[in-house]
Amino acid sequence: MNDLEALFKHFLRDIYYAEKQILKTLPKMARKADSDELKEAFEHHREETEEQIENLEKVFEQLGLKARGVTCEAIQGIIEEGKEIMEEAEDGDTRDAGMIAAAQAVEHYEITRYGTMIAWAKTLGYTDAVPLLEANLKQEYSADDKLTNLATSTLNREAA
Repeated sequence: MNDLEALFKHFLRDIYYAEKQILKTLPKMARKADSDELKEAFEHHREETEEQIENLEKVFEQLGLKARGVTCEAIQGIIEEGKEIMEEAEDGDTRDAGMIAAAQAVEHYEITRYGTMIAWAKTLGYTDAVPLLEANLKQEYSADDKLTNLATSTLNREAA
């Protein structure tokens, strides 16, 4: 990677891989959720993640690239940590609080990636990609807010 365009394309492949991994993980998290509201939040975000993947595929198409990911070590580590919480937390409320923390780590990773990619797309003149990436970023912020509200309104107290 010797210029911003190459870096942008690498990050596009990175976030595409990450979204695909997240799509596989969200149903498992929904099944493990004790709280109906948390289960619903994970199921809703799975639908959003499908939309986000479609948006990324449109960006690939705009750039004349085949939609393919590159292994993202960061998301693999975050997901693995979440799996450990799901397996090791015996109490349902505690597991829910841990899964929210793990899910928010994922959201924060995605938020940083999309924020960076939007700035780079603007710099590179990829004006058609910007609204697609912004739509994904908006959904990530919304998912993070929803998880924060669930945690602070009830689930953290129940886990305590």
